[in-house]
Amino acid sequence: MEPFAIDVPEAVLHDLRERLRATRWPDAVEGAGWDYGADLAYMQELVAYWVDRFDWRAQERRLNQLPQFRARVDGLGIHFVHVRGRGPAPIPLVLTHGWPSSFIELEAVAGPLADPASHGGDARDAFDVVIPSMPGFGFSDRPTARGFVRVDRLWRKLMTQVLGYPWFVAHGTDVGARVTSALGRFQADVVRGIHLGSVDLEWPDPPPDAASMTAAERDYVARCARWEKEQGAYGELQATTPQTAAYGLNDSPAALAAWIVEKYRAWSDCGGEVERRFSKDTLLTNVVVYWATQTINSSMRRYYEVRHDPQPPLRPGERIEAPASIAMFPGERDLLVPREWAERCYHVRRWTNMPRGGHFPALEEPELLVQDLRESFRPLRGS
Repeated sequence: MEPFAIDVPEAVLHDLRERLRATRWPDAVEGAGWDYGADLAYMQELVAYWVDRFDWRAQERRLNQLPQFRARVDGLGIHFVHVRGRGPAPIPLVLTHGWPSSFIELEAVAGPLADPASHGGDARDAFDVVIPSMPGFGFSDRPTARGFVRVDRLWRKLMTQVLGYPWFVAHGTDVGARVTSALGRFQADVVRGIHLGSVDLEWPDPPPDAASMTAAERDYVARCARWEKEQGAYGELQATTPQTAAYGLNDSPAALAAWIVEKYRAWSDCGGEVERRFSKDTLLTNVVVYWATQTINSSMRRYYEVRHDPQPPLRPGERIEAPASIAMFPGERDLLVPREWAERCYHVRRWTNMPRGGHFPALEEPELLVQDLRESFRPLRGS
């Protein structure tokens, strides 16, 4: 394990600015806005800001205030933030981001979770906070071998062998929720509880027949099918031909930003105005992490590997062993999960219907997420 600091070479930033200035813009249907995908007018505004006003070095300095490290785990270099808790008995907590995010999604919750007394909370709720970058994302290594990487196994070794914790708890959203579910399922001997702030929950396989479902469950399955038809094309592409898309996304920063920012708008509780929830600086900092590390292809490849090398499905009647707390954020809209469906796969100990927020709760509603994490894991303290 070695200390790590972000230091993007100036040549990379110079090349980025030149590519942005040379963007060849597509045409657009007049007055279409976001109906066909990322809005042309907004993307031109964002790129102009990127070239003339965005200060990556300022963002880099801010991020480097976080204690960052890299460690070799099963042959992969894993980047992670490790903030020691300030309280009488901090408990270890690993937070896993999703796609198209990076570790920066969780930056705002690290301080309040680790040092609650300095953020209006009780020092007895302190956590040792670990925020890894998943393999293929950000400053972790990019796996290039065929096959699904079991991140739950990597996180177990990171937490227990590299950092020396005998047990820990876990939270995740999006792809990170899948990782967290796997931690609760396959690593339950060292994972005492999981928290999912996401609609990306495991499904029973095979699904229950319609006659055995509640009305809310039947509605949920229909909503998911409709969402897949209307918004799921990105996932199908990434699960089938990610390499083809990567040539454009890895070559054009404007294309990369459009691919990512469109999801921040569509999946957040922003009412169609992406900057109600995320500043341009926040959006672009995340995009530059992908650009500087050239990880859009490796991040998308995970969808392909999940499709072609899936984990064993939950057998009928089987549930994930670790006690689960689940928070539903209303900005997820069509994908909100009814509790009875989740209870088919999880030992649900706590269920929270949040008043606001969407797919990126640590960015959108950090205070709500922090409070739910404190309350969810409080029963484990002293155990």
